[in-house]
Amino acid sequence: MTTPLGPRVVVLSGGVGGARFLRGVREELRRRFPDGAIGTTAKLTAIVNTGDDMWLAGLRITPDLDSIMYTLAGANDEQRGWGRVGETERVAAELAEYGVGWPWFTLGDLDLGTHIARSSMLREGLTLTQATARIAERWSIDTALLPVTDDEVETYVSTNDGPDLHFQEWWTRYRAKVDATAFVQRGVAESRPAPGVEAAISSADVILIAPSNPVVSIGTVLGIPGIREALSAARAPIVGVSPIIGGSVVRGMADACLTAIGVETSARAVAEHYGTRRGGGLLDGWLVDDVDAAAAAPLTTLGITTEAVPLWMTDLDSSAALACAALDLAARLRP
Repeated sequence: MTTPLGPRVVVLSGGVGGARFLRGVREELRRRFPDGAIGTTAKLTAIVNTGDDMWLAGLRITPDLDSIMYTLAGANDEQRGWGRVGETERVAAELAEYGVGWPWFTLGDLDLGTHIARSSMLREGLTLTQATARIAERWSIDTALLPVTDDEVETYVSTNDGPDLHFQEWWTRYRAKVDATAFVQRGVAESRPAPGVEAAISSADVILIAPSNPVVSIGTVLGIPGIREALSAARAPIVGVSPIIGGSVVRGMADACLTAIGVETSARAVAEHYGTRRGGGLLDGWLVDDVDAAAAAPLTTLGITTEAVPLWMTDLDSSAALACAALDLAARLRP
């Protein structure tokens, strides 16, 4: 798995599952390369979904980038799964009194500080990549956070009940209870990968697909022109982790997203949706939970080397163990 420069690990990620997986990958790399070697001997890069982003109350909100940053910084709210720990919501209450923003989309006061800083930087002319790097400097996260694109590509949900909804409205306000017929990334055709994204993919020793929403998180990343081509040409093995355990989503409402695109909610079906790299798809390897071990043989026959391991990330050790399994599988797949 190593090269003279050490392992360069790239993770395609989004959402809470991606954040917790990245925390496990970083911990496993720290254990393999102690004494502050992350960033020198080894390098961890997260390429993050930006399809959930939006402008709200004059501020640029980037939910996935922030969730990952807060989680890696140890500043996230573990109970809710999003936002900052120890939050207050006085500003959100005041905005509601003025009728500004979305009353069903509450932003904490500490979180608002991040959004204000980012929006100020963007208005000063920084790109999202530059603003993200500057914001992340505050935290010791040992991870390069790269938005998949600097362009504004926002996900909208088509339904049978009226105009398209911003993904955040469909997800947060309606809890995915309104049947979706399609997911549309507005502006995706004109977008480009952010600086550093393609280079990170091409120079990686290992590429991992986090157990994030396959449709609106990983799907948005893959939809940016040039990303699939970069992954196809990458010399690194690509190993994914199933976001489905025993036919149920680990977190969130990814099942509603899968149903909308005609994909069964199962570990095997998601792997088939991603496809085998040798067949023009994405995956060389795939991890499923022990309860889905029966999927390993048929997927391996299909061309996706599949192994069954515990997938539940209940604490740092279990997350690191999952990362260890992913890295080890990638090492066995590497020519």
